[in-house]
Amino acid sequence: MVSKTVTVTNPSGLHLRPAGLLCDAAVQFQSHIVFKYKNSGEANAKSVLSVLGACVRNGDEIEICCDGEDEEKALETLADLVESGFGEK
Repeated sequence: MVSKTVTVTNPSGLHLRPAGLLCDAAVQFQSHIVFKYKNSGEANAKSVLSVLGACVRNGDEIEICCDGEDEEKALETLADLVESGFGEK
């Protein structure tokens, strides 16, 4: 398992569009992918409803955790997406 903590930098946090982008990226990988947020909450990165339910806002830190055969590539892809601000900066 690999993980990385990243800060959500897009102005509106993980609302519907970035949540969809995150899920679209996550489902491309075989690995189990979740992210941990705030007070030990956990969201399935492959589920839009789970991501939206996390209520992640601008400036919040999330820890992306990937476990599986393509975990390194999955982590790199998702971390880059979050750090890029989902194209909203």
